[in-house]
Amino acid sequence: MRRRLAACVFTVFAVSIVSAQRFPPGFVDPEPALKAATAAIGADRVSCVTMTGNGYAGIVGQQQLAEKNVDWPRGEPLANYTRTMNWAARTMVESFDRKPGVNPASWKWGMGWTGGTPVQQQSHQTFAVNDKYAWSIDGTNPPVAASALDAERAQLELWLNPHGFLKAARMPGANPVAVWRWELGEMGRDGPTTVPEKVTVVSIQMLGKYRVDATINKENMLQRIHTWVPDPVLGDMNYEHEFTNATFVDAENGVRFPTVWHHHEGWDDNYNMQTVSAGHNGFGGSFKQVTTTGCDAPVAVPDAVRSGPPQDRVDVQKLADGVYLLGGTTHNSVAVEFQDHIAVVEAPLSEARSLAVIEEIVRLIPNKPIRFLVNTHQHFDHIGGLRTYLHIGATIITQVKNYDFYNRDVLNYTPRTVMPDMVSRWPPTELTEGYNVETVRENYALTDSRRTMKIYYVQPLRHADGMLMAYLPADKLLIEADLFDTHAGRAANVSASTGTLVNEVRALGLDVQRVIPIHGGPAPWSDVLAAVAKK
Repeated sequence: MRRRLAACVFTVFAVSIVSAQRFPPGFVDPEPALKAATAAIGADRVSCVTMTGNGYAGIVGQQQLAEKNVDWPRGEPLANYTRTMNWAARTMVESFDRKPGVNPASWKWGMGWTGGTPVQQQSHQTFAVNDKYAWSIDGTNPPVAASALDAERAQLELWLNPHGFLKAARMPGANPVAVWRWELGEMGRDGPTTVPEKVTVVSIQMLGKYRVDATINKENMLQRIHTWVPDPVLGDMNYEHEFTNATFVDAENGVRFPTVWHHHEGWDDNYNMQTVSAGHNGFGGSFKQVTTTGCDAPVAVPDAVRSGPPQDRVDVQKLADGVYLLGGTTHNSVAVEFQDHIAVVEAPLSEARSLAVIEEIVRLIPNKPIRFLVNTHQHFDHIGGLRTYLHIGATIITQVKNYDFYNRDVLNYTPRTVMPDMVSRWPPTELTEGYNVETVRENYALTDSRRTMKIYYVQPLRHADGMLMAYLPADKLLIEADLFDTHAGRAANVSASTGTLVNEVRALGLDVQRVIPIHGGPAPWSDVLAAVAKK
């Protein structure tokens, strides 16, 4: 009997040793942390939550100057903000009231601002996601399907909150992994501390491609949920929500839910230690009304959304001999033929868009290299293809104020793991050899026996500093971005930047007959003058 008892004790002891040694140094069992956090906030007692309050919206990638920002520019406030998350149905609906006429109707907050799209017309805005489908509704207008990137980020957002994360951790394929660390400093948003706290960080897989981690503190509260999302400009972009213990409120049925949200898109790098364009606040607010009942109404996918957003196409318009407008989507590019090479103005949106444009240019003008890419300014929707042109051998021409941002943050060897592009897959050897970017201070010229393109710095603007415009004297064409747009809903909305454009043209003595906007179709210069005169 004693031998049996001893054998049993030895077996239990041996099993305990094996269990304790399952995890390599630095790693721990994620299960206790997940169970304790679930019990602390009642994540297993709720399938749907609605929160209501007021928020703010940071506009990612629309900074006036790329260097040394401490925050993304703030958009109009989000009044009467309501978010309903139904994790069982995999649906989420955000709605709010916001001043119309200022931003794209397809943009809610953070990433996704795309110029050249329809402008918000009505105050009330709705953004919804149902599994892989996402869409927006401007007031009472028809629903509009989200872009592929926006739709996937909307799916992810459903789970990037304490209850959503804990539910996602139990899903097949989540594969939780946990580590521990001593944390000293900001401690989420609870304020600075001088006493280190031991926290557990649990990491899981979401949507088959995103690695998401949650920091769980000693009170078993999720204080930070973090991942990386793909961005054509910055690559793997930091994306995180932070919560404070003190702002969790008791809702129905023993559920505790955070009422203050603080969100970063990009690193919180106020001293520019890691990046030139420091990481900033993309969303946040106080949402003190929380309910867990009556929020499970079905979110039906509109038929127009099931077919997806319109596919990008490349429409070609010949502007002059050897000058082509490449349109068909929200942004244009302009190809200009020289004697033995090609210059392109603007590389907007993404690698996919730029590759489609490049293929069309090669068809139109065969057997000539694209030698230069002229960049108008540093807003993210205008530079998503810079890396693409660099990869095919083009030199980037930009205003000198953009140089540090492009060289450090954009045109680099940093791996892109969530959405690899050509530079990260097949990095060119000349990427850091110093001749990939040419800078313009006041003016610049590309010229040969065939034609001349003059490039001018447009003096500081509220819209964006570091702005360039291109002028073809022989054809009397002026190519510009965001200074005078002609796409639907924008032609009559003349800003102070349009007046600056007119003053610049007059000061330089340029003979302009047609303006070629990056957003919209060509227009006679007289339309620009008439618009300014009416303002």
